[in-house]
Amino acid sequence: MSNVSYHISNLLEKMTSTDKDFRFMATNDLMLELQKDSIKLDEDSERKVVTMLLKLLEDKNGEVQNLAVKWLSGALVSFHSSLLSSLLPQLTSPRMAVRKRSILALGHLVPCCSPALFSQLTEHLLTELAKGPPTSMTRTYIQCLATISRQGGHRVGEHLEKLIPMVLKLTSVEDDELREYCFQAFEAFIRRCPKEMSPHVATVTQLCLKFMTFDPNYNYDDEEEEEDSMDIEDGLDEESDDEYSDDDDMSWKVRRSSIKCLEALINTRRDLLLSFYSSICPALLARFKEREENVRADVFAAFSTLLRQTRAGSCHHGPATPGSDSGKSREEEPAVAMLKKQVPLIVKALHRQLKEKSIKSRQGCFCLLTELAHTVPGALEQHIPALIPGIVFSLTDKSTSSTMRIDTLSFFHVLLLSHPPQAFQPHMQVLLPPVVACVEDSFYKITSEALLVAQQLVKVMRPQGQTATAGGFDPKPFIREVFSVTLKRLKATDIDQEVKERAISCMGHMVCHLGDHLRAELQGVLTIFLERLKNEITRLTAVRTVALIAASPLKIDLSSILPEALSVLGSFLRKNQRALKLGTLACLTALVTHHAASIKPAALEPVMCELPALVDENDMHVSQVSVTLLTCMAKACPSSLAKISSSVLAGVFRLVHSPLLQSGALAAILDFLQALVLSKTSNLGYSQLLKSLTDPFHSSHSSADSSIIHRQSYHSVARCVAALSSACPRETAGTVAGLMQEVKSPGSPESARVLALLCLGEVGRSGSLGGSKEVQGVILEAIASTNEEVKTAASCALGGMAVGSLNDYLPFLLKEISSQPRRQYLLLHSLKEVISACPASSLSPHVESIWALLFQNCECQEEGTRNLVAECLGKLTLVNAAQLLPRLRQQLKAGSPLARSTVVTAIKFTIIDQPAPIDSLLKDCIAHNKPSLIRGLLATVLPHLYKETQIRKDLIREVEMGPFKHTVDDGLDVRKAAFECMYTLLDSCLEGLDVLQFLDHVEEGLKDHYDIRMLTFLMLARLASLCPAAVLQRLDRLIEPLKATCTTKVKAGSVKQEFEKQEELRRSAMRAVAALLAVPEVERSPSMADFANQIRTNADMASIYQSVQGGEGGGLGPAESMDMS
Repeated sequence: MSNVSYHISNLLEKMTSTDKDFRFMATNDLMLELQKDSIKLDEDSERKVVTMLLKLLEDKNGEVQNLAVKWLSGALVSFHSSLLSSLLPQLTSPRMAVRKRSILALGHLVPCCSPALFSQLTEHLLTELAKGPPTSMTRTYIQCLATISRQGGHRVGEHLEKLIPMVLKLTSVEDDELREYCFQAFEAFIRRCPKEMSPHVATVTQLCLKFMTFDPNYNYDDEEEEEDSMDIEDGLDEESDDEYSDDDDMSWKVRRSSIKCLEALINTRRDLLLSFYSSICPALLARFKEREENVRADVFAAFSTLLRQTRAGSCHHGPATPGSDSGKSREEEPAVAMLKKQVPLIVKALHRQLKEKSIKSRQGCFCLLTELAHTVPGALEQHIPALIPGIVFSLTDKSTSSTMRIDTLSFFHVLLLSHPPQAFQPHMQVLLPPVVACVEDSFYKITSEALLVAQQLVKVMRPQGQTATAGGFDPKPFIREVFSVTLKRLKATDIDQEVKERAISCMGHMVCHLGDHLRAELQGVLTIFLERLKNEITRLTAVRTVALIAASPLKIDLSSILPEALSVLGSFLRKNQRALKLGTLACLTALVTHHAASIKPAALEPVMCELPALVDENDMHVSQVSVTLLTCMAKACPSSLAKISSSVLAGVFRLVHSPLLQSGALAAILDFLQALVLSKTSNLGYSQLLKSLTDPFHSSHSSADSSIIHRQSYHSVARCVAALSSACPRETAGTVAGLMQEVKSPGSPESARVLALLCLGEVGRSGSLGGSKEVQGVILEAIASTNEEVKTAASCALGGMAVGSLNDYLPFLLKEISSQPRRQYLLLHSLKEVISACPASSLSPHVESIWALLFQNCECQEEGTRNLVAECLGKLTLVNAAQLLPRLRQQLKAGSPLARSTVVTAIKFTIIDQPAPIDSLLKDCIAHNKPSLIRGLLATVLPHLYKETQIRKDLIREVEMGPFKHTVDDGLDVRKAAFECMYTLLDSCLEGLDVLQFLDHVEEGLKDHYDIRMLTFLMLARLASLCPAAVLQRLDRLIEPLKATCTTKVKAGSVKQEFEKQEELRRSAMRAVAALLAVPEVERSPSMADFANQIRTNADMASIYQSVQGGEGGGLGPAESMDMS
């Protein structure tokens, strides 16, 4: 015994060590020791152990803390049963405080107790409720039920069928507090077990709708007529009466809890949104007149949730801006259409409340209206006259708090952004004074918000592009008012940073939109802008503002500040701040484009010397913007460019030859080269530019050099040669002759021949080659070459030329495809280029001949050729979808399996990212990256998809390989495709899925083949972040296959690939485990807690866990999150 005491005291001493590892290991060892039955602690040792444990709960190291928590909770596991049996009798205590604390204690016990104990607790509550106890006892039991539902989550699901009828029956008891607790229980059930609640949703909704109007002591009908005439004092008296009569009238609690229950329903069941608009929406609207302020705030909150859910659905289609046609061109969400019909009723119910004394009500109104403006931009246009008095009242009322003013300004800003200017112009006289007063407010947050609104109002006064009095609105009377307050804020230097920036921005918009009205004051303002440009704190905002003014259609005279501004802007190009660099380049581009006449060549010197260093592949976007600025200079002031042409061009050519060059930067370079050759600047003629572009391809004789030239560079250079050729048409003939000579010359290196072919294709794309027979001959000769690179380049070139001269080349191309089966693959590549790049109008006459040719080749034995035919067919279908898609679908019913698979692949290529006319015709086909098309069909598609995820024994066969037997699963590819499809649906159609049914199939996939397990681990990690509640419900079933994967070892004699495969599988499983551990409340699951402990104590698994966590040393706890991007 003394030996045990010594060992324990030794461990306790180590638990106080300064080394965290010592403390962790000592605590872990003590845990293991005390789990042995042979050890019994004396009273003194027991006290020391408990004291030490409690001390470790506040340890600085997270791992040690977690271990102490786990030990304490583990130590209590054996007491759970006795805890429950001692807490249950306390629920019947005569003291209210004891009953409440017992409920709290049970709430903490529920998440970590065993399923058997949970069932025992639920059965006890049901039995007691069935006895029909006194109302006070019933209240306690229902409160307890709501608490264990909130804490126990999904565990309540299996008992709901017995619980719901009981709670429903109790709502008919005439006791307000009991009804409140019943609705709180329903709310907990709905939030925690949405799936199991499905059969009861209709009943609960009806109950909520009935009791949200439950106000027996008040008659709203009499109030309706008097509401307008009721004076403020009466309103205040009535509120104070309510305050005193709260003890008597508890009906407001019933109304509030039923509304919160409805909000939970709206939040968790987006799939029922349309039915909510017909049932819940009108009822909530009718309750906007609620007399109790707190309840009214909840009504507004519930309605705002309904709007947010509507927006969550409609944002799949991308946001619609007011005045854009995007809303008309696409199908409107049914929920949004229903909401639009309700807008007049919403405004009618709210506009009175906007002038009430109650600040809480007004804030609720503005929050709701803000959500409405975000959800349906432009919907409030007809109702702006009704809203303006409320906005003005909240901005001018002396008793209004600062928060209320900020909320009002924030809503007003959203309103101005989401509605056309014409809606506000007639009301400018009323709207402007309160906003101006807010700009002068002493509280900086109000000033800041007011400046944002003032900026929008300036845009409203004269929208961009309008003349002085267009649209019958003259801004002149209002300019002085806004200008003086903004100038005051602009001049001040001792104000908040945010106010400084917004004052600069607001004044910038004034100069941009109304500069012609400022006259004498304008120069003073521009001088202030120049000062702000030199100030490090405000320079970025000032740069953006100067760019805005420079591009103004009013052609503001900036000559007074230009020389100094250019010098300052040039210095900014040396700074490391990327946003400043980009802003400066945009500002310089605007200045050079619009004010070239005022700029002297010498003034550009500080800018010019900084530009060559910016044209670099390390930052493509900065390079692109720099080249765009150079293009503007080449057009506006070519003489300035001559000095730096050599240094800039070296950088530009490095970019052209870089494999990193993207389409945006390439387009900028093409514009620059064309502007440069047209500017006739000395030493930069056509031939010199051409030579510099193509030289690297001629010098690459050695293999060491050729590795430097990337395939991407060939295409970039070819585009540049074509751009130069189109800028100098006189030179084209000579260039083409030189290129053909290059292709024909046997002494040319491969890189030069490939480049020459691609250049011919790009030059031909513009149509400047015509139907030259000589060029055709050269291309055909190249296609017959033995060199693969040359053949591919010739195929691209032929496609490019056919795009430029369709009538000359297309018949020739089709004839060659039919007569040259050995070259078919290359020629089909050319045809694909033609179909992809030609506009539908020019292709239409040739569609039939191409269609017939493609169908002749859709049963080709070569899979590569079939895929090319499918791509051509899919893209050709887009030319005339209405006629060709039905013909494509007919082919699905006839023909060989090869032909049908080609057609299915073709349909895949008809689905493109952008909205297209074919969308309405695709609904009965396959939709992969257009989720909006397939959402409505999920009910019919999902059963077929889920069926394909199951292992089919009839597709598994054994193949004898000498003395060995090898199992082959022919259904694996189909299952893999089905799981991939499921993964895609997670991102695009989550709200249309029954997640628990989905998880059933994921669970099966966790035990399937290596490839499928890798996919399902990814899906599980994704589900853990998207729908944690559903994953928690299935946690116990999901952990077993994860545990099996993480603990499996490969047989000792296996090959290296087997070890690598198993290692990758374990890492993937561990990523899924890490994602599960990041779910809140996961630590309450005993099985997950055991598995987490197993990972921690097993060195091999712990190291894998650490590596997937990015090598961070944090413990296994719910606070850890995993980067799922």
